[in-house]
Amino acid sequence: MVFFNHVTKQYDNGIVALDDVNFFVDKGEFVFIVGSSGAGKSTITKLILCEEHPTGGSILINGINLSELRHREMPCYRRQLGMVFQDFRLLPNKSVFDNIAFAMHVRSATAKEIRRGVPNVLAMVGLSAKAKARPNQLSGGEQQRVALARAMVNNPPVLIADEPTGNLDPTTAEGIMNILEDINKRGTTVITVTHAQDHVNRMKKRVIEIDYGKIVRDEIGGYSNEC
Repeated sequence: MVFFNHVTKQYDNGIVALDDVNFFVDKGEFVFIVGSSGAGKSTITKLILCEEHPTGGSILINGINLSELRHREMPCYRRQLGMVFQDFRLLPNKSVFDNIAFAMHVRSATAKEIRRGVPNVLAMVGLSAKAKARPNQLSGGEQQRVALARAMVNNPPVLIADEPTGNLDPTTAEGIMNILEDINKRGTTVITVTHAQDHVNRMKKRVIEIDYGKIVRDEIGGYSNEC
């Protein structure tokens, strides 16, 4: 499903963001990627999204070798990924319904598919009553739930959540993590990049820990004592 095979990423200034990174995330797994700021977590996300390219090694996502992916194939590939960011990235002038529908328009969904799909994911995140609201009328937690609904409306096999609780209070953050866990139980592979130590410890999922560009731990459980 997600395979990093001896992946190295070195920038032009000489900084090595990833150094011989190897891991495999199977279909249906829930994995946390943790580590201190600058450890290389965000680089992994950018490589999966093809926003950057590795210096060495190979990356396979759903059987696709990203090194062989042509530029014109990028949009189709990225539609296989759901992406949730810390800053929500909602369209401020569109309603909740239209923010989610936008992701379906991109893949040329029919009006019938949109009328069925958007309410389904709004119900999944508990926001059916907010379909007509604008983002500025929502709390931070509600905006993040809209972002989750948008990421899932096309039923991607892989969901990447990059610090999804970073701007939220602890109670709201716990609700977001519970939704991510529910999404995973429905069969979606979930990879969550986070500093949220409490949630990692509570959920007892697989943890891949990065330190100075190297994987230093890959096991089931919470943060290590050193984090």
